Amino acid sequence: MSHIHYYAVLITLLIIIVMNTIAAVITIFREKREIASIWAWFVVLIGLPIAGFVIYFFMGRKLSHKKIFSLQTQASMGIDQITRNQRTLLNELNQTQSREVTVAQSFIRLFLRNESAMLTEKNMVSIFTNGHDKFEQLFADIEQAKHHVNLEYFTIYDDEIGNALIDLLTKKVQQGVRVRVIYDMFGSHGRHDKLYRRLRHAGGQVVAFMAPTFILATFRANFRLHRKLAIIDGSVGYIGGFNVGDQYLGRDAKFGPWRDTHLRIEGDAVLAMQSRFFTDWNATVKKAEKKIAFAPEYFPKTNVHGNTAMQIVTSGPDTDDAQIQQGYLKMIASARESISMQSPYFIPDTSIFKMLRTAALSGIRVRLMIPNKPDHPFVYRATEFYAQDLIDAGVEVYRYDEGFLHAKVMIIDGFIASVGSANLDIRSFGLNFESNAFMYDYKVAQKLETIFEADMQNATLLTEEYFASQSRWMRFKQYFSRLLSPIL
Repeated sequence: MSHIHYYAVLITLLIIIVMNTIAAVITIFREKREIASIWAWFVVLIGLPIAGFVIYFFMGRKLSHKKIFSLQTQASMGIDQITRNQRTLLNELNQTQSREVTVAQSFIRLFLRNESAMLTEKNMVSIFTNGHDKFEQLFADIEQAKHHVNLEYFTIYDDEIGNALIDLLTKKVQQGVRVRVIYDMFGSHGRHDKLYRRLRHAGGQVVAFMAPTFILATFRANFRLHRKLAIIDGSVGYIGGFNVGDQYLGRDAKFGPWRDTHLRIEGDAVLAMQSRFFTDWNATVKKAEKKIAFAPEYFPKTNVHGNTAMQIVTSGPDTDDAQIQQGYLKMIASARESISMQSPYFIPDTSIFKMLRTAALSGIRVRLMIPNKPDHPFVYRATEFYAQDLIDAGVEVYRYDEGFLHAKVMIIDGFIASVGSANLDIRSFGLNFESNAFMYDYKVAQKLETIFEADMQNATLLTEEYFASQSRWMRFKQYFSRLLSPIL
């Protein structure tokens, strides 16, 4: 009997393994994915029978075609015609220009073609690197709002600064200002109905981005709204890395001082941000009467006398083109002297990683700055793994030690810069909805370079010896985390 029982158990386990393998193959290969992602999920599903499918249910499923279609079909609020005209104009331009102008034009063409991101000029840009200054100015601009305030954040916490913002927005609604807020349910740790109750009661509109009707049936940890946008009266806009919460003011002992980068923009670029907000809002709200229709007061004519040319570029799983990733690749490929990057999560795909190594090996000065502590343990260990490989190619990798570094910045040759919400990781490239400002302006790029070099004074240059001195257990965690990088 014991032998019969043994064989029965063995056969049962074999059947489970075979059925689990068949289910894994069907599950993974029925949707279009990157090869690395396919194998990473395959390892999870095979290595963790049953449990792997639970993880996949919440983190691996792709957006439904219905959701993607609803995002793709939103009108661009009159911007489509502008981008068509700009594409025609660029094709007719004389190509005998300086290298800087030629490179800038190639970026403009790229974003006009792959994302219809219109070129805007004469923008005024202010740079914020700490939460106190950023929120002080944001609150002051909201105080001055006369017509509308549109906010879109990954995280709005139910804490001191979060409640101060909701109180201010509630007051503005009572003054007759139209207030709309989009937040990500996952990033904000739930719906937070209590936080928004007074704002809604006053007449403000608040929605969770593409929130499922039945959370357990349709909830996904992926495909998050990671953008950080604020538009006030169509004339002032904010874009960058700061969410809304006390930790972004350095009030969380776990992270300490918070180092981020955010932009305040006046000029036509704000209209592009407004268009993005409208698209996201109309794709999210379920009732037709709550959708926003085009109205001139949302897109006022600007008389700003700035000189920063830029394009607001957005990306997400609603399209096959990873527009911001393409922008990063274009920046790396276009660099001739220097590349400076800051990112809290550095998990590049193969194309980004190889291009950075190639740039460094060819003599371009490549500098990368990462945090000094984990925000997400697996992500941080994977970041260390990739950083170590870049050091071997001659990349300067700095560990920022004065608090938590959350900035998402890239600058090349001191004249083209990108600031926004997109990290240098696979999640930002294909799983999150992101927004970045790509700027063609020596003064802004030089300011960002100066900030980078000031941060270097509070950072440690990592070396091959630093990683060689780490324990075997630490190196194992780095290698293991790297295996999971396509799904982190």
